[in-house]
Amino acid sequence: MKKFYLKSMGCKSNQFEGQIVAQKLLEAGYIQVKKPEDSEIYILNSCSVTQTSDNEGMYLLRHAHNLGLTTILTGCIAQIKKEKLLSEPFIDYVFGNEDKFNLPELLAKDEHFAIKDLMSENEFCKVTLEDTTKTRISLKIQDGCDNRCSYCIIPYGRGKSRSADSDFIIREINKYAESGYKEVILTGIHIGLWGRDFGKELLDLLVEIEEKTTIPRYRLGSLNPLEITPQMLNFLQRSEKFCPHFHLSLQSACNKTLKRMNRHYMVEYYLDQIEDIDSRFNRPFLGSDIIAGFAGETEEDFEITVENLKKSKLSQIHTFPYSIRKGTIAEKLDGHLPEKVKEERAGIIKQISREKYDAFLKSNIGCEQEVLIEKRPDKTGKYKGVSRNYINVRLDEGEFNTLKFVTLSEKNIIYPKNSLC
Repeated sequence: MKKFYLKSMGCKSNQFEGQIVAQKLLEAGYIQVKKPEDSEIYILNSCSVTQTSDNEGMYLLRHAHNLGLTTILTGCIAQIKKEKLLSEPFIDYVFGNEDKFNLPELLAKDEHFAIKDLMSENEFCKVTLEDTTKTRISLKIQDGCDNRCSYCIIPYGRGKSRSADSDFIIREINKYAESGYKEVILTGIHIGLWGRDFGKELLDLLVEIEEKTTIPRYRLGSLNPLEITPQMLNFLQRSEKFCPHFHLSLQSACNKTLKRMNRHYMVEYYLDQIEDIDSRFNRPFLGSDIIAGFAGETEEDFEITVENLKKSKLSQIHTFPYSIRKGTIAEKLDGHLPEKVKEERAGIIKQISREKYDAFLKSNIGCEQEVLIEKRPDKTGKYKGVSRNYINVRLDEGEFNTLKFVTLSEKNIIYPKNSLC
């Protein structure tokens, strides 16, 4: 049977889906290899969140084609650009975001193109992962997005918001717990919209997870600040399973820019919210996304973002330069900035992030945290694990896939390579 290499780009949902695709191919008798040059089929599960990711995807496919491999493009680039991709000489097959789960059948029929219209799709596509070799696992609970942020092309790649029913989610989580998993990460394209397509809220699901599952820990994917309600925080504060790890989809720290982005909240709102979260939990990890150099962002606007980010209690900031996406509202806005300016602004925010993350790690020194040991001893004999509040920890002793309370110190905290410490 043919050998395949699969590359998944982008978000946790796409990573999860890539694992499903690989699982289905393995079940059909295909052989997965770790290097493209060892394969016969190159599969790119693509991301289209920025023009940079589009360019990277095309580069990878050209390279695979030059190696003499059969190339398959799936994911968001395929879903958005559709049939015209087949005109590219380095792309052999194009499959949409849900069609990729039928990859073995499509290849058996030698169908070169299959893309479902996700804009008219109402049902969540239920796919399950059987891998039981790790300690933490992602579970996709939602797909699509009903928001229309001016910069974002992803709704066209994912369709409207569709949610998995709670019975399916609870069943999957308990299956993973029975297989030995200690933590599940709830992922989706916009998980804060979970349940709204059938009259429920995300909080309803969290209550069920607390009451009906045996998993020791769970984390939440990215949330819009408006979706984190006081009621949700009250519940999470009492939860025995929730890991105090928040990732806020902020996008800017300037009200003028947020308005142009079509984000329906103000900086003052989420700065107060961050303060509230920080006061409720034991040193919570507070991550965020910020787009640097959005269309029309003046020097003054950027300085406002910088000052607000500096004074916030964020733990880390994921930032990237604004990328024009054809077909979005922002494409037609005035005030687009030179790439050099956008890169420089992203670099300034990255420096703020490094400073904040180092400060966050130092604030945990001397604190006891529950750590999930997720890697067996390396060459130095050290175990590695992750705390509830998302700190990577190195341990002298322990047992793989167990929970252990650890007093954090300079010696056992794993600092990133770009740390200022």
